[in-house]
Amino acid sequence: MLAILPMFSTQVIPAQLRVALGALVALLVTPLLPVVPADGMSLWLLVKLMFMEVSVGLLLGFVCRFVFYALEIAGGFIATEMGLTLPQEFTPLISGSTMAPGLLLYWMAMMLLLSLDLHHWMIVGFQKSYALVPFGGVHLHEALLVDVIARSGKVFGLALQIAAPVMAVSFLVTLIFAVLGRAVPQMNVFSESFPVRTLLGLFSFGLTCTFMAQHIANYLHHLPEDMLNVARLVGS
Repeated sequence: MLAILPMFSTQVIPAQLRVALGALVALLVTPLLPVVPADGMSLWLLVKLMFMEVSVGLLLGFVCRFVFYALEIAGGFIATEMGLTLPQEFTPLISGSTMAPGLLLYWMAMMLLLSLDLHHWMIVGFQKSYALVPFGGVHLHEALLVDVIARSGKVFGLALQIAAPVMAVSFLVTLIFAVLGRAVPQMNVFSESFPVRTLLGLFSFGLTCTFMAQHIANYLHHLPEDMLNVARLVGS
């Protein structure tokens, strides 16, 4: 789970530190778990159980990462409306190139996650997931698939909510310059509207940062509960 979470899966944190952190979390969680009898356990069964546990951890981390996928999509929407799609920056946070609005939203989500102490609650939810998914008690069924697909669909809704103010301003600018283009055919609408769209987009983006932070914080508050709901479906 720690290998796929945004704050721990970045290249900024060395691999040795991530492995040590995973071992530390495992050491803290192990005394709280029921004892699993190892008598008669073959090597094939042990490999099977390890694969199942790793799969559950990856699934829980993937569910927790949905909000950051939504921020990347929202950043793409905002950059497209403001005309900032060409200047992309490589960031080790997501191991790839991203646009400036998406990077700002990513940092905002990281600061909210840490300031709201949700990284500790996610570790608590990870420990409680063992009560819902006992060791070797993984079950894959249709309800889990439907739930994961529904959560992935909400990613686009959250992205649209975050990018809605900038998209609305860009639509108004396009509409106004379309009318001006009909009234003054000699005017180059594209070149004239580009700086206006960029300036008003940056202005609206700055004014609505608090609104975006509230949406992101509301989604982050549900991460431990979402993790337990997915674990409940896996163990049912």
